[in-house]
Amino acid sequence: MKKIYKVKNLDCANCARKLEEKLNKLPGVNDCKVSFMMQKLTLDINEEGAEATLNDVLKTCKKVEPDMKVLLD
Repeated sequence: MKKIYKVKNLDCANCARKLEEKLNKLPGVNDCKVSFMMQKLTLDINEEGAEATLNDVLKTCKKVEPDMKVLLD
């Protein structure tokens, strides 16, 4: 399941790279791209357990970049 989310308050390209590395290590995440320039998060996650994986993604985002907000819809 591939989804694209807008993000707000992502500070820099280095933060985006760091966040991308962390998110790609999460179970259930097949691929993740974080674009500082476009202020977006592209996620490809397994459909099975998608809600739990998305919660893990949001927690990791908060931990790595506390001021960043992921706009789910």
